[in-house]
Amino acid sequence: MKKRVEFSTYCWIITAITTVVICGVFLATIKTDNNIAAYIWGAAVAVLLLSALCFMPLSIYLDNESLEIKRPLMVKSIPLTDIADVRLCAPTMGAKRICGSGGWFGWYGWFSEKDLGKYFAYYGKASDCFFVTLKNGKKYMLGCKDAPGVVNAIKEKIKLK
Repeated sequence: MKKRVEFSTYCWIITAITTVVICGVFLATIKTDNNIAAYIWGAAVAVLLLSALCFMPLSIYLDNESLEIKRPLMVKSIPLTDIADVRLCAPTMGAKRICGSGGWFGWYGWFSEKDLGKYFAYYGKASDCFFVTLKNGKKYMLGCKDAPGVVNAIKEKIKLK
């Protein structure tokens, strides 16, 4: 089962505006005679874009062995045998971003909430989220199209394990 991560309108707007501003500042810096500033901005742009390519969620894939978060440059794989619990759960407005993206190419990174504690997020739209707790205590907020169907499929598969 493969489900695509859909980005919210807010996410698309933040991504577009931020990318234009970052690239605009970089291009303006290149046109000046200040090479050091151009190198610093160039490095900053490269790090930001690389982080987006490493963490931006594209899809959720579920097979008989694992739950995978497909990203442009990497895949995060969670063995089904490691999953203790999975449930539908949208992030709240009280979620605090510890380190990560709050809408630029999706939501990804470390977040914290009173009810849920600290977790790592990979989603594009808050209404499409589900929460995965591993046996070792790690927690993930994931999101994709048809989140209820994915949650039910995971529950069925971990019952068989």
